Amino acid sequence: MGKYILAHDFGTTGNKATLYNSEGQLVGSHLSEYETFYPEVNWAEQNPADWWQAVCKSTKELISESGIKKEEIAVISFSAQMMGCLPLDRNGDPLRRSIIWADQRSTKQADKLRDKVGAEKVYQITGHRVSPAYSVEKIMWIMDNQPEIYEKTYKFVHAKDYIVNKLTGEFVTDYSDASGMNLYDINKKEWSAEIISAVGLDKEKLPEVRSSFDIIGKVQKEAAEEIGLKAGTPVVLGSGDGAAAGVGAAVVREGSAYNYIGSSSWIALATEKPILDPEQQTFNWIHMDPEMYMPCGTMQSAGASYNWLKNTLCQVEEQAAQNLDLSVYELMNLSVEDSNPGANNLLYLPYLMGERSPHWNPNARGAFIGLTLRHDRKDIIRSVLEGVTFNLKIISKIFENEIDFSQIRVIGGGAKGRTWRKIMADIYDKEVLMPEILEEATSLGAAIAGGVGVGIFSGVEVAEELNPIVERQLPDPKNVEKYKKLYPVFKDAYLSLVGVYDSLSKID
Repeated sequence: MGKYILAHDFGTTGNKATLYNSEGQLVGSHLSEYETFYPEVNWAEQNPADWWQAVCKSTKELISESGIKKEEIAVISFSAQMMGCLPLDRNGDPLRRSIIWADQRSTKQADKLRDKVGAEKVYQITGHRVSPAYSVEKIMWIMDNQPEIYEKTYKFVHAKDYIVNKLTGEFVTDYSDASGMNLYDINKKEWSAEIISAVGLDKEKLPEVRSSFDIIGKVQKEAAEEIGLKAGTPVVLGSGDGAAAGVGAAVVREGSAYNYIGSSSWIALATEKPILDPEQQTFNWIHMDPEMYMPCGTMQSAGASYNWLKNTLCQVEEQAAQNLDLSVYELMNLSVEDSNPGANNLLYLPYLMGERSPHWNPNARGAFIGLTLRHDRKDIIRSVLEGVTFNLKIISKIFENEIDFSQIRVIGGGAKGRTWRKIMADIYDKEVLMPEILEEATSLGAAIAGGVGVGIFSGVEVAEELNPIVERQLPDPKNVEKYKKLYPVFKDAYLSLVGVYDSLSKID
């Protein structure tokens, strides 16, 4: 058997190919970007041919740069963007561009699903709210608007599934991607007959659901020449990117949790059962380990809030950072350290792009509340980090109603900042754990799937060894008390502005 695991992670902007050795150490990575098309307002599409070209290019570049032989690759596996809709014909050829997760065109279809099945029933069956973000609403849009494409469709698949089909000829998806379609009964682990019947969908157009660890087939000869791999290389299915990130973060045991901080942010757990919130503020995936679940809540503007602040108010730090050859965020964090916890009672509402969890309000907007002449830029910078974290605490509290967890791992680019990790520990009142691998966690999860599939690793628990904790941040009791007083005020501030947000949305 070869010595190396090749993992591909299809993000929204590009495909990252990574190479890991049999000890789980990263040997090399290569990013190949592709375009997103926005043909109309709220539409978002990608060309599957671009995905394939990115896979071929990044694989060849990675093998060349690392100096290994293609015969040394033991397995290829995947993680990818979720909640897409790509119709393939019997030959595996795309019938149109893929409608990706960010697409919001299918609002009428979401309304139809809500009317026919009921919002509460859909949530109970699938673990997700009714939303145009999910796959079944997008499939319904094709049924309504492109019936000739629907008729020709053999299977609807996701990004990674298309590449797996290109390599092996098989039409499959995994449990995690199936659980993000508003179509899958996450308790029975089967396609929901009730939803399929209600929307008039042909069940035969849905792929077979397999484990993320399954060897789906081997790289076929023609594909091997295009991609630059040896024919016969095992192909392991892998998972959606959210599930892969959870495994890469080593959230693989009941009650373990992680917080991803990128442009958006989410908190997710590993649990033995779904967590169904009575107010539907959070949702549920099936974990990469199909015996477990991943309750999750995602907010829109986390790192995006800090980035907006940098571009809008932090020109001084930007200039100084250039002169000192430092990251501008390091200088912004130093400013935060000079402001008291609570930012002298200044609150920031982080709703720059509306909000998903916990409010599910597209009309929500950002706000600074409590500004006085005493406040300075340092307070404003601190309040942004605190406001994002207060919003995430609402998500955390929902899960705490069902399961105890005293620690939370942090991954993603935003997890690099020690200042933010201190704020998280104090607001969450939890020990915040920083693992060694922050930004490659998703790729690591995909590699672990491949390694488990071909027997290099015994199970997903290997993630705890491969991504160990390198720093721990305990909450400061004094700061915890301050934030406990501000937290209910933060929640009330949003509720007080709901009417204002609605009024603003109606003004041209």
